[in-house]
Amino acid sequence: MKPQFSPTSLIWRDGRLIAWDDAVLHVMSHVVHYGSSIFEGIRCYDTPDGPALFRLREHMKRFIESCRIYRLPLPYDIETLSAACIAVIDANGIPHGYVRPLAVRGYGAAGVNPAGSPVDTYVICWPWGTYLGEGALDSGIDVCVSTWRRAAPDTFPMLAKAGGHYLAAQLMKMEAIANGFVEGIALNTDGLVSEGSGENIFLVRNGVLITPSIDGSQLPGLTRDAVLTIARDFGIPCQEQAVPRELLYVSDEVFLTGTAAEITPVRSIDRIQVGEGSAGPITRRIQERFLGITHGRLEDRYGWLTHVKKHASVIAR
Repeated sequence: MKPQFSPTSLIWRDGRLIAWDDAVLHVMSHVVHYGSSIFEGIRCYDTPDGPALFRLREHMKRFIESCRIYRLPLPYDIETLSAACIAVIDANGIPHGYVRPLAVRGYGAAGVNPAGSPVDTYVICWPWGTYLGEGALDSGIDVCVSTWRRAAPDTFPMLAKAGGHYLAAQLMKMEAIANGFVEGIALNTDGLVSEGSGENIFLVRNGVLITPSIDGSQLPGLTRDAVLTIARDFGIPCQEQAVPRELLYVSDEVFLTGTAAEITPVRSIDRIQVGEGSAGPITRRIQERFLGITHGRLEDRYGWLTHVKKHASVIAR
């Protein structure tokens, strides 16, 4: 089966660039059997000043913290990992796409205890367009509430972005697609709204922007944080609170946020139309500011962009 993306030429592995086809694992690697990996996803945007990475240092900080939570000994600091991300974009010459830092437990231990397995660290990049489908950012998507729930806070540490956590997300995504939807929304163990399979969720009701509180069932997304920052600058009232399922059906607007999803409007949930069935005014206003900054059309007043050309020349020296 062909990959659903275009491979690039070079991948960063533990301090050096290697060929894409050389980035392989042994079948007995710990990660293959137990899902012991930590990863990040970073968007690279094509701007008038060349490719720029969105919130690079914040992503690398979360990457390091995820490794710490899982007691995975990562030998790199934020500066080294950030330089690796810049290097792979520059070396592969892609103007826009996706960057995937990845730390895995390799070939060593055969049992659940990973202590005998080495840690291999990679940074991968490839061109990647709209995550939730062509036209999703403009027209919105149809979603459902998943029958699969997020795990309780004392099962998986959801502050960490770990590969094994996404087994449940796969079930949510496949179930949604099988039933004619683009995405699934998960509830937590209390039956309250948590997040999508790979996105945070926002609602607008009576002019107030609402998002579920960080309760240990979802990842605190960096795009989620960006949306709250933009909304507060606009003077839009924001509430982080418990969100019952039925609030989804009576909201004026709903949208999903994530590095891959960016800011994607939701036009229906469980075949119940949201608002007018298209992106609402608050969704559109926040989306336009967000995409304007990331694409370099608006001033980066928050310091979110790291321009590859500028930093690559410094690294080269």
